[in-house]
Amino acid sequence: MAIFRKIAIVLAVVIIIAGGAFWYLSRGDTADLSVDEVAGTDPVLQQGDAQSFPTVQVAEPVGWQAGEAPTPAAGLEVARFAEGLEHPRVLYTLPNGDVLVTLTRAPKQEGDGGGIMGAITAWVAERLLSKAGAGGDSPNQVVLLRDADGNGTAETKQVILTAGLDSPSGMAWKDGTLYVANHNALLAFPYALGSDKVTGAPRKLMDLAPGGGHWMRNIALSPDGAKLYVAVGSVSNIGEQGMKLEEGRAMIWEYDLAAKRQRPFGVGLRNPNGLDFSPWSGELWTTVNERDMLGSDLVPDYLTNVPVGAQYGWPWVYYRSNIDRRVEAPMPRFLTEYVRKPEYALGPHVAALGMVFSKAGDRMGTGFASGAFIARHGSWNRKPPSGYDVVFVDFDDRGNPVGKPKPVLTDFLKPNGTTRGRPTWVSWAGDGALLVSDDTAGIIWRVRSPAASPAPAIARLEGARLPPRQLKDPRAEFEADYLREQAGQKIN
Repeated sequence: MAIFRKIAIVLAVVIIIAGGAFWYLSRGDTADLSVDEVAGTDPVLQQGDAQSFPTVQVAEPVGWQAGEAPTPAAGLEVARFAEGLEHPRVLYTLPNGDVLVTLTRAPKQEGDGGGIMGAITAWVAERLLSKAGAGGDSPNQVVLLRDADGNGTAETKQVILTAGLDSPSGMAWKDGTLYVANHNALLAFPYALGSDKVTGAPRKLMDLAPGGGHWMRNIALSPDGAKLYVAVGSVSNIGEQGMKLEEGRAMIWEYDLAAKRQRPFGVGLRNPNGLDFSPWSGELWTTVNERDMLGSDLVPDYLTNVPVGAQYGWPWVYYRSNIDRRVEAPMPRFLTEYVRKPEYALGPHVAALGMVFSKAGDRMGTGFASGAFIARHGSWNRKPPSGYDVVFVDFDDRGNPVGKPKPVLTDFLKPNGTTRGRPTWVSWAGDGALLVSDDTAGIIWRVRSPAASPAPAIARLEGARLPPRQLKDPRAEFEADYLREQAGQKIN
């Protein structure tokens, strides 16, 4: 009996130690800095503290009670444009004022893709998604919202498209064609403005790296209507499943509608989401979700321009000069010589998603006249939580972001750690109000300044062109300089 007692004592001690270790590891990392300190044009970037276990603090959604709404910034009002929707995410306003919204969730995954650890990771991810209100099957619908009488509420709420959809996200429309990005393909459907149904069969324009990890695929049509830009996020945090799996991901594609071909446009973007074009320069900008498991203060999500050929460093580098030593894949030669620094930090783990710039005719008032509106969906891995709001980033007259994010809609997150909803996407309504999708609550919010007149257009920056330069053979110039130098030496 003594031996069994000793074994029981040893087992009890092992269980206590293991339980204590699990409790210690599961507490995660508590932030030292405020969200604002890790936001703006010059964020505070602490030294990374690599974690074996991620910090986990999921805000469980509890919904909005009748009569409740987010708190708008001073001078703004908020109301329900539409409700009763199943997980609405991306919003897109058509030229006639009709609003489309994709009802969608992550695609079903086939197999674990990574042995026992892959299965464990998938199980944990599913539990987190369910707790955050994002679990379950994807509705796979595009819904039409129409405010025919202009009273600020959509009387029409009609499913217009289901066939061919597989975890759809981004949408765009041009000349009778509705473009939709599934998690695995860019599709084109015939659709006439004002129609109550999409009836034609889709055309596949290009395949996209499918699902897994970051599955949303946003799209944006260029101002001239010639090209589509497609944002595709990574599977992993830092390429831990191998970079072969990341081919075609963590980047923005450009698809030429006339030539019917695509090319990589910007790369090294872990999870790009919102896409819009600067009214000052016409340049493409995006929001990006950065990497995890370096602590609650790292790494901030960001807003940045994306020039053609831009490289932002993922997974090897973040914020231009910070090398992530956890990455096992060999770093490309000279990568640090050409990695770009993001223009503006949006705070750590805020999950920045939808983004739109101020535009002519918007009704947000002078306090929000020149900048970008961004939905910060909210963290699952920061203590205390970050995001769960809609913010505005001011831009100066030269089209550069300045200052700190300004609140537009707040109080999604409750003091007890639960959340009423999670702001996901933003789009302009036909009357100049800002529409905000709230995916876990199934609501589309409408925000505006009731006292504001329609905003004027932001002036496009125009500069004088550089004078043309005559191409010359550099060897001839070198020889001429050499001969002049030699002649000078002889004279002296």
